Amino acid sequence: MISAARLGGVLGMALLATYSTAVARAETVSQLQPYQIVRSLEVVQDRIATGDHAIMPMQRKLLEIIDARLRTSRADDFEDPRNLRALLVYAMTGGNPATVSHVLSRLDLDGGNGEIGAGILNYLNGQTDEARTALAPIDPMSLPADLGSFVALVKGSVSATDDPQGALKLFDQARALAPGALVEEGSLRRSIALAATLGDADRFVLASTQYAASYLRSPYASQFADAFVAGVVTLHDSLSTDSIGGITGMMDAEQARVIYLRIARRAGIDGLNELSAFASAKAEGSGQNEDPRALLYSSLASVSSGTSDEIGAKLEKIDRSKLSRDDRELFDAVAAVSSNLTANPPALTPERVSSTEAQLEPNEADQPQVIEDGTSQARNAEAALPNEPIPQAETAPAPDPAAEVVADTRKKLNHIDELLRGVQ
Repeated sequence: MISAARLGGVLGMALLATYSTAVARAETVSQLQPYQIVRSLEVVQDRIATGDHAIMPMQRKLLEIIDARLRTSRADDFEDPRNLRALLVYAMTGGNPATVSHVLSRLDLDGGNGEIGAGILNYLNGQTDEARTALAPIDPMSLPADLGSFVALVKGSVSATDDPQGALKLFDQARALAPGALVEEGSLRRSIALAATLGDADRFVLASTQYAASYLRSPYASQFADAFVAGVVTLHDSLSTDSIGGITGMMDAEQARVIYLRIARRAGIDGLNELSAFASAKAEGSGQNEDPRALLYSSLASVSSGTSDEIGAKLEKIDRSKLSRDDRELFDAVAAVSSNLTANPPALTPERVSSTEAQLEPNEADQPQVIEDGTSQARNAEAALPNEPIPQAETAPAPDPAAEVVADTRKKLNHIDELLRGVQ
């Protein structure tokens, strides 16, 4: 049996050896070729993409080391094509644009490499149009996989606005060249947003499913959540609740709850009552404690169909102080809708009925709705009213209380609609 003292000595020697190795590596790092250090960076970034957050400090250190190594490099270092590719890959993985520009200015690159270098520099400096022009003749699939995957990702990113279909194809190429890597994670995130923009529900579900299966622990997963929530609301007519549930089913309970809360809020404000009610119910059922936000968004979904008592009962369960500032505004708007739109006007006498009806469209369907399609239906209803003749002074009728109720309700509708738009 090993004694405690002997074990301590062994451990001490091991720690000393580790420290000595680290010092030796630090002293010899300047002797490494750029492609060797960049390859280490790629391995680290791929591990980060799949959820190894503990290794993120190593990424920052490697970027510093590569930056220093490139600044001391000589032009003949890049006669080795591996080092040239490493320079370009470094630029597309968070590298210092000033360093990349400094090195490229000393190199005499041929056509293809020159175009890639110019395109990447333009991309890093936010010059999207110039980057798209420079990279236009480059076929990512004709390049070595480590470089081609990043070029495809950058080309897709700069062309997404002008050619979304072409961008999707480029993101597919990037994924094919670098499966399981940071490039694939970024390509999937961008594909999800583009599919929603194009109205392609099948592509949206496929890309979201692929992302959820592999990259939910990525530090960039919050951007996936943004794109997924926006896409569900945009494509609500084309998506089934089963497909949404299939994707959220890959998440842990807290991730799914947050996603459903965000969908419920967006859908409720946009007047998508069925989607909001579905997401609110899912959010309420996914937590141990009743979330005030789920109750609020459920109330919002019920505004156009529920009764004042039903909505009021839900609002009474909500601790307003636990809501964010924006959600407190939303709470106030829902409360205003509930109290104002379900209030009964003063009883009309038979003499006033005909006078009141004359001020309204005969078709009940034209009357203002509280929330529908995210726009002010009250204004639409007012625009549909016929022009009334201006009464002569000597024959002007006495003010009609019922008409005043109608006008007041319209004002409240407009005010509430403004409130709802203001908290989106």
